[in-house]
Amino acid sequence: MSKLLAKLNPEQLKAVKTISGPLLVLAGAGTGKTRVITRRIAYMLSKGVPAKSILAMTFTNKAAGEMKERIAKLVPKNSSRDLTVGTFHSFCLKALRSYGDRVGIKRNFAICDAADQLVAMRNALRDLNISETTIKPKACLGRVSLLKSQLADPESLVNSSDEWESMIGRAYRRYDEGLRTSGVLDFDDLLLYMVRLLDDKKTLDHFRKRYCHVFVDEYQDTNGPQYQIVQRIGEQHRNICVVGDDDQSIYGWRGADVSKILNFDKDFPEATVVKLETNYRSTKEILKGANLLIGNNTSRHEKSLRSAMGRGEDIKITKLYDEETEAEFVVNDIIERVRTTRASYKDFAILFRTQVQPRLFEMQLRQKDVPYTLVGGMSFFDRKEVRDVLAYLKLISNPDDELSLLRVINVPSRGIGMTTVKKALELAAKHGIPLASVFQRGSEFSELNPSAASSACSFINTLKHLEKYNKEELLVTLVKELLISVDYGREIQRTYPDELTRTARYEAINEIMNMAEIHVRQKPDANLSTFLEDLALSATDDKDDDKESNDRKVMLMTLHSAKGLEFEQVYLVGAEEGLLPHSRSVQDGCIDEERRLAYVGVTRAKRRLTMTHTASRAKYGERVATMPSRFLFELRGRTPPIEKMEDVMKKRDEASVRPGNHRKTKAQKRR
Repeated sequence: MSKLLAKLNPEQLKAVKTISGPLLVLAGAGTGKTRVITRRIAYMLSKGVPAKSILAMTFTNKAAGEMKERIAKLVPKNSSRDLTVGTFHSFCLKALRSYGDRVGIKRNFAICDAADQLVAMRNALRDLNISETTIKPKACLGRVSLLKSQLADPESLVNSSDEWESMIGRAYRRYDEGLRTSGVLDFDDLLLYMVRLLDDKKTLDHFRKRYCHVFVDEYQDTNGPQYQIVQRIGEQHRNICVVGDDDQSIYGWRGADVSKILNFDKDFPEATVVKLETNYRSTKEILKGANLLIGNNTSRHEKSLRSAMGRGEDIKITKLYDEETEAEFVVNDIIERVRTTRASYKDFAILFRTQVQPRLFEMQLRQKDVPYTLVGGMSFFDRKEVRDVLAYLKLISNPDDELSLLRVINVPSRGIGMTTVKKALELAAKHGIPLASVFQRGSEFSELNPSAASSACSFINTLKHLEKYNKEELLVTLVKELLISVDYGREIQRTYPDELTRTARYEAINEIMNMAEIHVRQKPDANLSTFLEDLALSATDDKDDDKESNDRKVMLMTLHSAKGLEFEQVYLVGAEEGLLPHSRSVQDGCIDEERRLAYVGVTRAKRRLTMTHTASRAKYGERVATMPSRFLFELRGRTPPIEKMEDVMKKRDEASVRPGNHRKTKAQKRR
């Protein structure tokens, strides 16, 4: 016991030992949150709380895995085996696999990933005769995802007097209908249907009886459905522990609701509130600036970080002539510090607000042979060949998966053209049957080309015959036989004539087989369904940082991607009005979240922080004057000249919308 509680400061100790009743742990940046989380659960187990009664949820598989590993090391062997630790999505997926039929969901439903969602939305807009120039599918999908995170029903928009909103509502409704027809759920649906499942008293009682202690990490990032799940399961026993930091709530654009953590003590008036304010990451000067900056937000829990690391260097703020000199300055500074100090390239991170900013930094890094990694490149799961093979596997698991069938029906070419596919889709909608059934009953429909329909039917039957390999010990064999049966090598040869590229594509397919082998080894009840679930859930995480390959490289990433990470030396670039804070957020009145985003960037730095801004920057093909970000004034405890800023920004915007620049306001786009 003494070892378990060793080296905890008074606030951490209080959080660990408070194991009954509602508890809010406000864990500031770098205050040892993970240590508190894992030791609290280990302490509960040591006090006789049954492992199977503890439900711990977080937001990434990586965080869940780390939590499990740390707890296992703190307690006697196997005593943590029955803990339920995972992401919200994995918890909901398992629940729906067991009880989904109670809310009209087939237990063998497939999971629709981001790319398939985009296809489904395109299909929905096509069915409604809405052109992609009127509503871009990706933007519409983002809006629908946000609506789902707010528990909004499509019917609430369909009848809106606003034509734009009504269009979104109809697209939302048709998109969902398409997913249900295919027996597919998207990731938002996993949460939504879990909420509906908890409307069933019998199911709710089951989860309440099973989980007497509910724990949530990163509570500031919860959205509407996640909040409902936590509240409903935990409100009876009221042993709810939530850990988070409202000052680091930066995902409002995708549905996170900071009011949930701000109002926790209103939801649970008897809650114990513990503030972790001793920071073990950053120096005193960095935290001084961070505290001054975030203190300008009025809706927050009052707290102030204090450093356990000493004073350190002052925050350096540098003004450059333009974005090219900014990139040159930062890269030269990194090279010089590596040359003259003990620093290595892995100690440096360049953080930026938007995805377009890193281009010039990449050019400079390449020209000067500085190794770097840009976080946010193509995912393994976004490769064409990986997506194709997974689509085949999904069809074997769920023959009604229309999105997967549409992807590979003619891959490699089987003589099934778009005209045949379009007619088959119309027949499927007309007769209310799955697309696969249309092809299997092709002879009944004179509208279909007999040869193409026969080819499609043969393909579907080929996949059906592969079901015999859907057993634990044959999962790898299934993938191998699939590739042979559909002659996928022909598609690789056709698509990639270059031998080196072909080799890389084959290696990606081999990696799927490797993953299948690992899955079988790790899961005693492994099958194709569990394998696809694992792949889908892992693909939702942010990019796995390959520590070995990134060990000696400068890191480039957006501020959103940097959350949860730390670096010895940080360059926060583009600290200007219009970039940070972003002009869209200023217009929408979301300055508080932009300030939290800047705060996250500042608190990533351990020893040294440099912030840069430019005198001018290109915008829409024009060179325009810029103003330093208000946040640069705030972290020095000064009042920013807002009126002057607004005047400069107004002139800048006027310059960017003059004839020839084709920039439209949201209202103009709607018209």
